[in-house]
Parts: sequence; C-alpha cells; structure tokens
Amino acid sequence: MGGWARGGDRSLPDPRRRRLCKLGLFAAAACLFPATARAVTRPVDAADRRLVFFNTHTGETLEAVYFRAGGYDPAALRAIHHILRDHRSGCVHPIDPALLDLLHVLGQRLGRDPRYEVISGYRSPETNALLRARSRGVASGSLHTAGKAIDVRITGLPCRTLRNEAAALAAGGVGYYPASDFVHLDVGRVRCW
Repeated sequence: MGGWARGGDRSLPDPRRRRLCKLGLFAAAACLFPATARAVTRPVDAADRRLVFFNTHTGETLEAVYFRAGGYDPAALRAIHHILRDHRSGCVHPIDPALLDLLHVLGQRLGRDPRYEVISGYRSPETNALLRARSRGVASGSLHTAGKAIDVRITGLPCRTLRNEAAALAAGGVGYYPASDFVHLDVGRVRCW
C-alpha cells in the first residue's frame, strides 16, 4: 500500500505523492497569502530591506539596510553576522539571507519596522551540545548551527502575535516558548510547535 490510488490498479509512488502534497501545501499557502508567499519565495527585488536587532546578551544594537539596489549588502551582512554570533563562544557564522528576508517580511506583515530582541542567533556546535545537555528542547541538529534559525521577540508585541503571523507565512519552522517569552523562527521545513 505504498501509494495513492489513481484509477484501476495504478498508483503514485510515495516520493511523488509527497512531492505533490508539498506542492499542494505551498499552493494553498500562496492562495491564502499571495503577497507574502511571493515575498518569501522571491527575495530579490529593488526595494531596500532594513532590520533592527538588539542582542539581549551583549546589549548591542544594530540597524542595517542589508538589501539595496537589488542585491545584498556585504558590509551589512557582516555586521548582522557579528551581532547574531554565538555570544557564549564569540564565534561568528554567516546567517542565511532567507532568514533575514523572513524577518523583513514578518515586519511588513505586522505593519511595523520591528526591533528584534535576539535571544539566540548562530550557535556553535559546542554551544548547542552544551544547551542540549541542559534542556530537552534543544535539537541535536539545530538549524541555529547552520545560521538558519533565530530565537526572538519583538519590542512591544506579544510573542503570541509574532508566532501566529510567522506560522501563517508557512515559510519554515515556528516554535513558541511562552514561559521564556520568545519565538523560534527558521528557514527549514514548515512545522510548528
């Protein structure tokens, strides 16, 4: 029973069925949120993109236009990589521009120019292992170690609202941690917890 029956005894193999399901989910999301889906999946355009970060561990603030004149600004990206570094080890790692675009689109969707309070950006594998030993909620293959995840809150906005808007985008993983007052966002597969 490895597939989806489609007339007679023909069936679609599981990999094709999964591909169709994924395409169907994307199409449904694009129909429900067309402008947002296009913005997340087509990040290159002429509009400037600006982000504001406050690192809750180091006290640093950064305001950066990371995308201008149709391209990513290398100096702004380096500054973002630095502020989102592993604050425990000081290790700096490139942050996936798709994650930055996701944060930008969220700000637009919320109708504001948010100040993201960063709880965790990049994590070195050593830091991730340390945190995993302390908590069941830390994944061994965390996307934080690849620069594809961030734990944030937005100044003046309930985390519940941030979670709901991020989940509606269906652009990656969204985790809600109300006791710790932050939302995990990543550009991995679409899932919520």
